[in-house]
Amino acid sequence: MKHIQINELQAASFDKLKTLLEKWGSHYNIVNKILAHSITTGIFQHEFDCRLLDAYAKLNKLVEARKVFELMPSPDVSSWTSLQNLYLKCKQPMKTLVVFSELLLSDFVKPDSHSVVVALSACARRKDLRNGSIIHGMTYKYLQKPRPSVHNALIDMYGKNGRVDLAQRVFGSINFKDVAIWTSLLNGYLLNGDVESAKAVFDDMPQRNVFSWTTMIVGYVRKKNPIEALELFTRMRHADSGEDCTPTTVTVVAVLSACADIGALNLGSSIHGHIIKRIGFGLDITVNNGLIDMYGKSGSLDSALKLFDSMRRKDLFSWTTMISGLAINGRGKHALLVFDSMVASGSVPNEVTFLSVLLACTHAGLVTEGEKLFENFVNRYHMKPKIEHFGCMVDLFVRAGCLEKALVLIESMPMKPDAIIWRSILGACLEHGDLGLAEVAGKKVVELEPDDDAVYILLWSIYRSKNRWGEALKAMKTMRDRRIKKTPGCSWIEVNGVVHEFLAESSRHYVRDSIVIVLDGVIEQSKLDTGLFFFE
Repeated sequence: MKHIQINELQAASFDKLKTLLEKWGSHYNIVNKILAHSITTGIFQHEFDCRLLDAYAKLNKLVEARKVFELMPSPDVSSWTSLQNLYLKCKQPMKTLVVFSELLLSDFVKPDSHSVVVALSACARRKDLRNGSIIHGMTYKYLQKPRPSVHNALIDMYGKNGRVDLAQRVFGSINFKDVAIWTSLLNGYLLNGDVESAKAVFDDMPQRNVFSWTTMIVGYVRKKNPIEALELFTRMRHADSGEDCTPTTVTVVAVLSACADIGALNLGSSIHGHIIKRIGFGLDITVNNGLIDMYGKSGSLDSALKLFDSMRRKDLFSWTTMISGLAINGRGKHALLVFDSMVASGSVPNEVTFLSVLLACTHAGLVTEGEKLFENFVNRYHMKPKIEHFGCMVDLFVRAGCLEKALVLIESMPMKPDAIIWRSILGACLEHGDLGLAEVAGKKVVELEPDDDAVYILLWSIYRSKNRWGEALKAMKTMRDRRIKKTPGCSWIEVNGVVHEFLAESSRHYVRDSIVIVLDGVIEQSKLDTGLFFFE
């Protein structure tokens, strides 16, 4: 086939080269031959240059695309935009802005809506508010009637730069707002942590598509509101908006993450079946990783392992998720075997992988193995441990009763220990009766996290055990003065695929009265059973 292609090139006209480029444009070597022939025959400068630039751009060949661009005697605005897009696609947003500035200085063409959108996208990617604002001003100079895509890019740029107020101002100035513009404003609020405003925007939307629903669901998951995320997913599945609201991979992964957060195994399993039967994501590696995470955090390790073993291709996240699932379920030795298999497969662990495998050692009490892994982390893989890795090692030592090793490690840390590390020390000291060190650790936690209710209660217990009532009362008084309330306990229960949330001392649940009646019955029955036990 290649020989036929070369023969065809030797006597190719413009139309023939155009046809060959359309047919063989995905083959890098052949595109190079077409470029050489077009230059030799003089066809390159007769509207063929743009086609070659586009071909190299689709192949992500940045250097070659730039060379073709520089050979063009008078590139049109589409060529400039194509080059901008390629730099942005290759994660070089600064170069995208450089090309845009060259376009502004060009004597032949001026920016259009497409080139402005790409430049604004680069500013959003770089979090470059200054240049983004300048380009915003330019839109009124170069574009008489900016397209909706320009407004959308402006809202996105301001939202990603933390100026959702300016995004809202742009939104308010638009007469016609399509669903993409509404979704960009929604995403801007979520990126800045304002879930309430995002929910208000979502509720006001005259029309929603799958991206709108997914954006709101992902926002809830990121803000640790899994119940709201799952309720919204249920609404999405029953929505009659006239739009295609079939879940995407992003939707499915977000929902599975919400299921994992609250251990909603039945709902997660039903979503798994829905994925296989209706959506066709069964072979998607990202979705499978989400399923492994959900099964692992829900305690269904057999399902997680079965799915993991069935995967034809595993990425680093697949291995790390499986190790993490085994770790949190106390299967430390199994987690180490998976880690060894991962290394043997040629995958190189990253910082998250090491954190997961150290966690496995911590839960299983594998001190020697943990120390060896930590040493490999530093010496073999030449990674710098972060405070999370040090914290995991401290927790490993104190759980195993090696308090001295934990203190030595803390002293050798290149950074100051955080509240999590001091909490580990505090718990170990209370368990082993070292009340003096426990007091020091408790005060350190208060300094770092003065709103932590649990520490004040622990300090009160420490002082009370030493009959230091004055200091015990002082700890409680400080807690009251700072208006720190004990965080209520929270639990979830899944009934018929519906997840119910309960807070300690809460009376808001709509079935609370029925639950109380049942619990009272259980208590009375347990008393009766206890009495019968002692009688026998």
